[in-house]
Amino acid sequence: MKKNFVRFGIIFFLTVVFLYFFFRGVEWKEVFGYLTDVKREFFILVIILVPFHFVARAIRWEYLLKHEKKTKLFSRFAALAIGATVTFIFPGRLGELARPLYLAQKENMKKGFVIGTVVVERVFDIFTMCTLLGLFLITRPFYSSSFQTKEEVYSNLQFWGSVAIVVASILFLFILAFIFFREKTLAIFSFFLKPLPQKTSQKIIEFLEEFVKGLKFFHSAGNLLMYILLSFGVWLSIVFYYWIFLFAYNISMPFFSLIPYTFLIMIGAAIPTPGMAGGFHAFSREGLTSLFSVNLNLAIAMTIVVHAIQLVMTCLIGYVILWKEGISLLQIKKLGEDVES
Repeated sequence: MKKNFVRFGIIFFLTVVFLYFFFRGVEWKEVFGYLTDVKREFFILVIILVPFHFVARAIRWEYLLKHEKKTKLFSRFAALAIGATVTFIFPGRLGELARPLYLAQKENMKKGFVIGTVVVERVFDIFTMCTLLGLFLITRPFYSSSFQTKEEVYSNLQFWGSVAIVVASILFLFILAFIFFREKTLAIFSFFLKPLPQKTSQKIIEFLEEFVKGLKFFHSAGNLLMYILLSFGVWLSIVFYYWIFLFAYNISMPFFSLIPYTFLIMIGAAIPTPGMAGGFHAFSREGLTSLFSVNLNLAIAMTIVVHAIQLVMTCLIGYVILWKEGISLLQIKKLGEDVES
């Protein structure tokens, strides 16, 4: 109980802080005016594109799962949509656990294995966006005439890029340790788990052994290459999504200029606040105003709209799937909580 109280206290604090930075200096009359000032055709297209993001991720996920079992595309799509719904509704990013646990239950697979694939996926997500950001920064001389912004902005991008690389590298080393030094790594974990009851530590070790099986795809160069290519496809499609969204507000930018904005969105969305509130908003505001010199009140309105579209469409898809499956959202949430505890 005390652990949960502290965790939710931290999450609440982060949410309030980031929302404060997001709403600071806002003129609400202007914001309300901008909310509906959109091009209808692009606005509709942004709504239609939401489920295609889950389809792209579901196709990529197959390459991590197929060594253990061939899964249905719809099962993977449903797991992604339900996981995202849990993340939007509840704090702590429980959807990241609910997603693999739903798929494991649906396809009769080992939980640790499927969770392992999600960890690998997140590592590749960070590396992919860092690579795209790096390419954007390296090729700066070629687009300086068509995309100009302050030096401070480039410095901030380099800072957050470095932070993301460090985090991804630590996770990647953790994965490599399990692949090449499996027994030694498990022995180290066993040592640190000694203070726990034997039954609990044994379950954790068994879970970690299943997790190692989720890394099988690393042993196939062809499979690894295909996964890398699909990762770039997934993130370039997300860049395309936000590019289209800017057109809805009559903002025309070169496609490549949306890479740093998408990177900032990724950082903000990773903060474990309820429904990505606060983190997503603050980083989106910063990106729109500093990268594209968008009016502050327009940036606030745009961020509210794009977040609302994603929240409503994702939850609608998730709830329809849950209704079809005869499962409640609280049952899915409990799956994630059981693993956390």
